[in-house]
Amino acid sequence: MIEVKNIKKTFGDKTVIEDVSAIMKAGQCNLIIGSSGSGKTVLMKCMVGLFEPNAGEVLYQGENFTAMKGSEKTEIRKEIGMLFQGSALFDSQTVEENVMFPLNMFTKDPIRKKLERVNEVLARVNLVGANKKYPSELSGGMKKRVALARAIVLNPKYLFCDEPNSGLDPQTSLVIDRLIKEITEEYNITTVINTHDMNSVMEIGNYILYMYHGNKEWEGNKKEIIFSKNERLNEFIFASDFLQDAKDMRMLEEKGKISNDRNMEELLDKDAPILIPPPADE
Repeated sequence: MIEVKNIKKTFGDKTVIEDVSAIMKAGQCNLIIGSSGSGKTVLMKCMVGLFEPNAGEVLYQGENFTAMKGSEKTEIRKEIGMLFQGSALFDSQTVEENVMFPLNMFTKDPIRKKLERVNEVLARVNLVGANKKYPSELSGGMKKRVALARAIVLNPKYLFCDEPNSGLDPQTSLVIDRLIKEITEEYNITTVINTHDMNSVMEIGNYILYMYHGNKEWEGNKKEIIFSKNERLNEFIFASDFLQDAKDMRMLEEKGKISNDRNMEELLDKDAPILIPPPADE
């Protein structure tokens, strides 16, 4: 779990984040959304220690990351995987070498053990046999999967994804979303995703933090966002008539599910009286 407490970040006279708090739990996809300039990227950088907040705390499993010394922060960072917006693969290295890079940096395992781990994570992202390919030989979706394999190769407790669907077509974006969600649940990782992709919000948003002008404007999950009456959130998420219609349809669908669930609960309630219809008149 990662807890953000009253984070404030300024650059000179400009306040970019003002008193933001959030709790991001393990085993779920925690999304930070907002328009450009809303502060979501700065918040993520404060969380991983690339920026030092002017006030507030970032806690990893209850430990105050912001107050740690350099060596202590390094230990936490060893438990962090990072999926960068542009994949950030080394062009001169093969897929195998790219994925092995964190193992070479942080472990002293023999090459055989490192290679076993590389093959494990490549299989997990459905890239068996791609070891000797170079990034220039890969599609955009394959590059993202290699980057994801590299991000999880050290078995991280925390996974940060910066715009994981940037530059991908909608179908490939769904594949990446579902893969991130599966890996998050399978390994019980605390995953934090910075995204503009509204498909991601509606598909994998277990927890959603909406930033507006450096403030926390709204928080909830993908179901709650459908029924939200926050005008700024609705203008951001459901900007077009098409998306507004989609929201209305989803609201009707969710209301139908709630109604059906309540009916089922009443049927299964042992203490509820059993109503027997009277016999029909002959």
